[in-house]
Amino acid sequence: MLISQDDRLSFEKSKPGRRAIRLPEERYSGEDPLKNIPQGLLRQTSIGFPELGELDVVRHFINLSRKNFSVDTHFYPLGSCTMKYNPKVNEWAARQEKFTALHPLQDATTTQGMLQILWELEEYLKEISGMDRFTLQPAAGAHGELTGMMLVRAYHASRGGSTRTKVLVPDSSHGTNPASAALFGYHVVEIKSDSHGCVDLEDLKQHLDEHVACLMLTNPNTLGLFEKNILEITKLVHQHGGLLYYDGANLNPLLGIARPGDMGFDIIHINLHKTFSTPHGGGGPGSGPVGVKKHLMPFLPGPLMERTKKGYAWASPSPQSIGRVKLFHGNVGVMIRAYVYLRVLGKEGLRKVSEAAILNANYMKEMLKDVFKVATEGPCMHEFVLSLKSFVAQGVHAGDVGKRLLDFGFHAPTVHFPLVVPEALMIEPTETEARETLDLFIEAMKEIALEIATDPERVKTAPHTLPVRRPDDVLAARKPILSYRDQVREKVLLAEAVA
Repeated sequence: MLISQDDRLSFEKSKPGRRAIRLPEERYSGEDPLKNIPQGLLRQTSIGFPELGELDVVRHFINLSRKNFSVDTHFYPLGSCTMKYNPKVNEWAARQEKFTALHPLQDATTTQGMLQILWELEEYLKEISGMDRFTLQPAAGAHGELTGMMLVRAYHASRGGSTRTKVLVPDSSHGTNPASAALFGYHVVEIKSDSHGCVDLEDLKQHLDEHVACLMLTNPNTLGLFEKNILEITKLVHQHGGLLYYDGANLNPLLGIARPGDMGFDIIHINLHKTFSTPHGGGGPGSGPVGVKKHLMPFLPGPLMERTKKGYAWASPSPQSIGRVKLFHGNVGVMIRAYVYLRVLGKEGLRKVSEAAILNANYMKEMLKDVFKVATEGPCMHEFVLSLKSFVAQGVHAGDVGKRLLDFGFHAPTVHFPLVVPEALMIEPTETEARETLDLFIEAMKEIALEIATDPERVKTAPHTLPVRRPDDVLAARKPILSYRDQVREKVLLAEAVA
């Protein structure tokens, strides 16, 4: 789309001298506070912020928010990410000044209420997962995975296991699993899925030896299937001296129903920002507490919480501890949200969360299976995967369907993942969506299927109704537009080229 000279001038609203607020000039008494800052660290020129009135600023951000997709405004069926609605009471609690005004360096005697929350949150997580102890430090799931790999290495090193250099990862695993293992120096070995979408036991057996440090696994897996052979899998790995790491990204359908610790897992990370209520779109915030069984407790990051007769306090870490993995005590605001979520729902409420998530996913799968091919047979857990391979003949791919769904007011599901399914579309409705919303999504999917058959170009060129249309994926990666000035410059260059 070309822009005129008038459009170009009106786009830049900044005018010299405009202010939203004017602060009083600072009056210094005594020495200039900038005196001790090296000249090389002081800005020599203006940063160039736009100069705008308050009304312009407010309208700018409100208008931007109206163009956004969010859990509060749209259905977000993003598979394996559990993008569900978060109760506002949890946000209210986390923003209370009695929490936000605390400082992590305060003496423990002045923060007993906060420490009690962290202690009780750990107790809840232990009960939910079947683990014996948690560190709350990790800032997200991938950070929890890296912490887990550090625990694995420390454990084997304490037993003289320097030859354990392999980490086994299923071919359907989340991409962060092999990345975390490789980042910490392990050799990643892929384990195949069987014809039913679960871990192939025979392939697993072929890779088990004295060099295996760990098997990283999530259950249910990324195909939305519960690993029915999980007890045999954990037994086999333990027989060869390896550890079991549980990726907690898919914990949402197990709450109050099954516990990873009872399945034989040694280490687990839990995404508080997915399962226990914190908005996590856009890269944060997050929290990924890591829990372990007793034999790994000495290696946990410190300090850990302890409860004494005098109250709650931070205990010195074990001599075998891997050391801190996060400054201070982790993302406490996320933990407060999770704590309130758990206290409000209680044991029975958590089980209903999982039951509703499973019901919603199976309902959608059954309603769509006659129009789209389901990747695996039988019931699913919290999510399911469709394969759009049959539509490639019409030139339509999974990504095209995801973009077309935007026109219907739905955020795209996860596309082209897991990689074991060609043209994958992974859908997770979560427990918070009503049946009416699910039915609208189902009807949209059926309408898109009809368009593929009758007017595939309509799907291939979507979206059609959004402020930003389909970008050139290659150009967007190599020459990203990072500011409005870049956008205007691109349009001007295009207009001049055409002229």
